[in-house]
Amino acid sequence: MTIIEKIPKIWKIAYLLICGWYAINYAVSSIIEWQAFRPYTTSVLWNGFYLFETVCILVGLTFIYTNWLFKFKVPVQVVGHLFGVFVYFMCISYLSYYFDYYLDGLVYFDDWKEYMLDLLSWDAMRIYDQYLITVAVYYIIKYFESLRQEEQEKSELALKNKEMELSLLRSQINPHFLFNTLNSISTLISTSKEKARKVITQLSDVFRYALDSHSGDKVRLIHELDFIENYIKIQQVRFGDRLKFELDVEPTCLSVGIPPMVLQPLVENSVKYGIAPKDDGGTIKLMVRRISGGIYFEIKDDGLGVNAKKVLDGKSTGVGLKNSDKRLRSIYGKYAGLHINARQDGYTVSFILPPEQEEQRVEPKREFEAVSA
Repeated sequence: MTIIEKIPKIWKIAYLLICGWYAINYAVSSIIEWQAFRPYTTSVLWNGFYLFETVCILVGLTFIYTNWLFKFKVPVQVVGHLFGVFVYFMCISYLSYYFDYYLDGLVYFDDWKEYMLDLLSWDAMRIYDQYLITVAVYYIIKYFESLRQEEQEKSELALKNKEMELSLLRSQINPHFLFNTLNSISTLISTSKEKARKVITQLSDVFRYALDSHSGDKVRLIHELDFIENYIKIQQVRFGDRLKFELDVEPTCLSVGIPPMVLQPLVENSVKYGIAPKDDGGTIKLMVRRISGGIYFEIKDDGLGVNAKKVLDGKSTGVGLKNSDKRLRSIYGKYAGLHINARQDGYTVSFILPPEQEEQRVEPKREFEAVSA
């Protein structure tokens, strides 16, 4: 691909329109001079043609120069264009002098001085306009290009968000969780049909929440905690007494709006890599508190901690944690990302939502109790 082919179509059209406009201008002025002021002097027409060629070259150079200046701050651009219009004026005026005076034998300094003084009138505006119009066209095109780019970036961002939501839907409810739950239900059917029906209801609630929550940006914390409780109760069918869960939530936080399913991957991570591999199991604690900097969330377990190498050494995909971290940072800013503290006796994941993100507070409608098998 040649350099000309790489130039966007809009710039080629702008260049041709500007040159076409000056072609008409120079053609008309040359013909008038050829007819009225210097009757049938052929050199007049040629001089007009040469000047037109020069203008076409200078228009291209002005585009390149303005594009280079565009990288700098506005004051630098202003100074640069003052210099540019001066250079442009000198180029055109010298060439004009050469064709109109010098070739006719007017080669002395006084002749040049007289010609230049004549140009420092309204005729000078004609030369300045050529530079200013070219620069104005450049900035107009740049303005509309920036608007188009901004719209394109918004569309791409919306598409990425939608893809992320679909990714969340696919990843956050781990297929293994569903398979293990179905196996547990199958076992319960032969021992306790009542428990099996209860687990089916809880499983239905989990998936209904997972699907419904993707239609909105935020959910109340109280609803997210209901979902977490159902998730834990289903897991407790599988792990029995080895899995304990404690909620410690400040009542005034229950109405806070949070991104849906942002807590579930963190709890699932504790179950899967902290408690499940540990022979004697452990306890997961979920705490929500108001602090001076906003709302503090903490998911803490006494599982394998740093010994859960599969999570901490990067071998695990960690899709759920990464998604939660990305969602929090994209919604609340970089300071709302996850903080992970791995210890010998478990690990803790925490984050803080800024106070301006708090929604209307309502009185708690129920008390949360520790959930245990």
